[in-house]
Amino acid sequence: MSTETPRSLLQRLRVKHTQPQIAEMLGIDERTVRRWEKGDVTCPPYLADVFRIHLGRPSGGDEFTFVDLFAGIGGIRKSFEGIGGRCVFTAEWNKFARQTYAANFGEHPEHTFAEDITEVASDEVPDHDVLLAGFPCQPFSIAGVSKKNALGRAHGFEDETQGTLFFDVARIIDAKRPGVFLLENVRNLLSHDRGRTFEVIRRTLEDELGYHITYKVMDARQWVPQGRRRVLIIGFDGERGEMPAFDFDLVKTPSVAPLMRDVLHPEDGSERPEPPYTTSTGAVDPRYTLTPHLWRYLRDYAAKHRKAGNGFGYGLVGPDDVARTLSARYYKDGSEVLVSRGPRRTPRRLTPRECARLMGFPDNFVIPVSDTQAYRQFGNSVVVPMVSAVAEALHPFILEYAETELPAAS
Repeated sequence: MSTETPRSLLQRLRVKHTQPQIAEMLGIDERTVRRWEKGDVTCPPYLADVFRIHLGRPSGGDEFTFVDLFAGIGGIRKSFEGIGGRCVFTAEWNKFARQTYAANFGEHPEHTFAEDITEVASDEVPDHDVLLAGFPCQPFSIAGVSKKNALGRAHGFEDETQGTLFFDVARIIDAKRPGVFLLENVRNLLSHDRGRTFEVIRRTLEDELGYHITYKVMDARQWVPQGRRRVLIIGFDGERGEMPAFDFDLVKTPSVAPLMRDVLHPEDGSERPEPPYTTSTGAVDPRYTLTPHLWRYLRDYAAKHRKAGNGFGYGLVGPDDVARTLSARYYKDGSEVLVSRGPRRTPRRLTPRECARLMGFPDNFVIPVSDTQAYRQFGNSVVVPMVSAVAEALHPFILEYAETELPAAS
């Protein structure tokens, strides 16, 4: 367990940087940094990993290379750049996600950006040490229908995963043999189709491709103030040796779990205004307040389901609460996470900046898209500090595997 607080990390960072420099890094007001450092205001826990990144290795280093498949807005990339990795290939089909990704990561002459991974041949993907993929979980056919091609019967994993996006992950792993991979998905992947879907994935990765895998459902609650469970699957190339002594118990968690007050706009003038999310005084823009009609509908809907014995309904939070899981459908009515504005006052939605914070993105993360697209993007994203903690634990194993040569072909 890490014993360093965000404030102590900030104080260490102040040895290397001035308050204005740190404010510029985070995209916040210098006054806020000063108040954090003095202890007048609690430094948000989600910034701990950001401070560690600035204290340690530079972002986007050259210790190892990685590819970012089904990249979304780059949450996993931020985590692995933070431990010294360099991204050499990205694939993301959604044009709005690509817009946000480009605004935050730019372009590099040695980096390739593909839109549709299903149309990219495996040999077009650069060699890399680590493969990262937050692949969607499409229905898996396990009927065992043989697939043929001009060269004869297809490989085993092609029989059962052809037509799913996991197949594209598998074929690239098979062709490029990265030393390490990390895959991320919803926790229900383990139970989908009574466990048979995950068994296809496990058998593909271990039996067909020869990787040693370990996996765990992790809850981001220790890093951000929301309950959010995701399964992480880590694999090591079996052709390079025995399974290393990696265990998810190596992942360090913050000593104090954050609350909603750590992500909500303070609305007291201490935060630099960020139009269109906040006004010139720092208050949340009124457009995020629900209309009376929508608020009445959500209350009636919740009451109807309570009467029927169901748990459906809105989720109302205040500064000392923990939110439900932020979903990609948040743009529709915001019902899963509504912010209380006090008794007899209509609640409001989170702003996109608050959603970014709820997913662990720093305040200098650029949001160049509409609110609707931003809500979708953050609802689909990984929780950055949780993946960063996993990346930190993986780091020595990545370096070990990056230096281990594949055996010569016989």
